[in-house]
Amino acid sequence: MAGTKQIKTALISVFHKDGLDDLLKKLNAEGVKFLSTGGTQEFIESLGYECKKVEDVTSYPSILGGRVKTLHPKVFGGILARRDNEGDQKQMAEYDIPAIDLVIVDLYPFEQTVASGASPEDIIEKIDIGGISLIRAGAKNFKDVVIIPSKAEYPVLLQVLNTKGAQTDVEDRKMFAERAFGVSSHYDTAIHSWFVAE
Repeated sequence: MAGTKQIKTALISVFHKDGLDDLLKKLNAEGVKFLSTGGTQEFIESLGYECKKVEDVTSYPSILGGRVKTLHPKVFGGILARRDNEGDQKQMAEYDIPAIDLVIVDLYPFEQTVASGASPEDIIEKIDIGGISLIRAGAKNFKDVVIIPSKAEYPVLLQVLNTKGAQTDVEDRKMFAERAFGVSSHYDTAIHSWFVAE
């Protein structure tokens, strides 16, 4: 099938872990390698799966109180690199950038934090930077990458995996990208509304 891509490596960094178990089980059974951060990495390993730390790829730990974890050329290069672009492939080899084929991410609960009556300082800390950047990067490069922008998409991806194994066609990836930009648009609108109201 034209545009079919194999999922070999998945970057998983989520705030909400519920509902992830079935997806991890299926991905692991399909031989997909896991790459993750902090609590998500611990959760994946607690289920008995091997998981490489993002900091082992970037050589940087999570810094600034967790504000910077995934923002690194080795992560974003792995997502944004065009698989059919010779120049991109040469640079991936030159800088030892691993290809990332699937990104599973969700965003800090900004709206829920606002609704809880939290302080402005707490609300500011729930403005997601790394997650929203991963969503946009994965969606931009849907030609090569699958982006799962929220747990609402877990069952959709699971259905694809159960039907086709660890591969997707371009129509699947474009559908997820469309949903991802919907998630990012909604999120930024909520943040903008809060700033206007403050």
